[in-house]
Amino acid sequence: MSAPESSLEAAEAAFREVLADSPARAAVLLADVHAADAADWLQDTAEEERHRVFGLLSANLQADVLEYADEALTQSLVARLGPKDLGEVLEELPSDEAADVLGEADDRVVDDALAEVTPETARDLRALLRYEPDTAGGVMATEFVVAREGQRIGDVVKEVRKEGEDAEAELGVFVLDAAGRPAGYLSDRALLTHSIHTPVDEVMVEPFLTAVTEDQEEAARTIAKYGLDVLAVVDDAGAMLGVISADDAADILEEEVGEDFALLTGTGSEGQQTRLPIHVRVRQRMPLMGFTVLAGLASAKILAIVLGSSSETGGENTQEAILRYLPLIVGLAGNVGIQSSTIFVRGFATGEVEPDREWGVFGSEWTVGSIIGVLCGLATWIVAGLIEGSGPSGLGLAVGVAVVAAVAWAAMLGGLVPIACRRMGIDPAIVAGPFLIAMSDVSGSVIYILVARAIAL
Repeated sequence: MSAPESSLEAAEAAFREVLADSPARAAVLLADVHAADAADWLQDTAEEERHRVFGLLSANLQADVLEYADEALTQSLVARLGPKDLGEVLEELPSDEAADVLGEADDRVVDDALAEVTPETARDLRALLRYEPDTAGGVMATEFVVAREGQRIGDVVKEVRKEGEDAEAELGVFVLDAAGRPAGYLSDRALLTHSIHTPVDEVMVEPFLTAVTEDQEEAARTIAKYGLDVLAVVDDAGAMLGVISADDAADILEEEVGEDFALLTGTGSEGQQTRLPIHVRVRQRMPLMGFTVLAGLASAKILAIVLGSSSETGGENTQEAILRYLPLIVGLAGNVGIQSSTIFVRGFATGEVEPDREWGVFGSEWTVGSIIGVLCGLATWIVAGLIEGSGPSGLGLAVGVAVVAAVAWAAMLGGLVPIACRRMGIDPAIVAGPFLIAMSDVSGSVIYILVARAIAL
């Protein structure tokens, strides 16, 4: 363990120790660490204590924490701020971040908070709130430095010194024409390497633009494709409204990839999954599981019709009936296992699941998987009983109980395999997928058959 890591862990331990007795001292400790670490510590703090400590921070420190907080934490912290306090925080934030914070605030508080900020800030924020959150206008910042055609480099440098503190950092300068349209772009390097007497027209390069209504993902891809530091956002007439930075683009692309992957695996894309309540996680994942159950039951019915078998008590027909539900088990166990392992692999990669949280996350993920198993098992018990005509205590019950056992086992594997991989120094993303699928399919099938036969025969 490196010295900085050890020092940070000691600071967090001290924060936890004084938190219950003295929120004021805890706030002092929180103010001495990086805002990203402060956000992480507050994320793992009980709600009431979290609000007490956050409320004791200065407005600029609150703003710094909110810049690094995820959506769920931001919503929690902002919910307890009054209009005056929220207004002070908004003044400390860049316009794009301030608009995001307002988006998490109660509608009744927004207008009151805007009344507490300067007219210029209120005007900018109201303009940003008009745009859809997933458009270029919804993610742009309105603080940027501009120059006019015909100006000299020295004049622009003076403008940067005057306005640069409130503008997006290290994003250069856009040269606007008389109608406010971007005519050129000056990088910071260009400002530093040319004579102060050089006209900007001789140095500027063609700017990259995007429409204010453009999808945020397309705007981010433009920045990534051309390696841009900044992208100008313009209205229908071509007038410049704001900028999207490379850092913003990276966040957008990471968010979009996370959402797409969440949709692919059936996990929710809302905030940090491991910190969401268990019932929320179950609700997010059940649609995919419900579809899997329906497909598995339909498969069992089709096989029953094709094979022309019945589920008479005992003997070979009952064993055949048990096997007809095997595709349902493979699908359910595989999906639950992949969902759990995805949460761990992503949590490891983003730092959301730190070593000291591994077993806590494992317990919650296993609980989520087990609840899904119980719900799917109940549905299978009822429907399989109807399909097989065996009543509530026959084959349907056997299949339902076996589903619960197999899915709970798969959920356990979904957490243990990634944890074991990380402990052994193996990249969980490489091993967890194929290895987990194979293990959950084989072991889940064996557990299902053994449990179903023990109950039904």
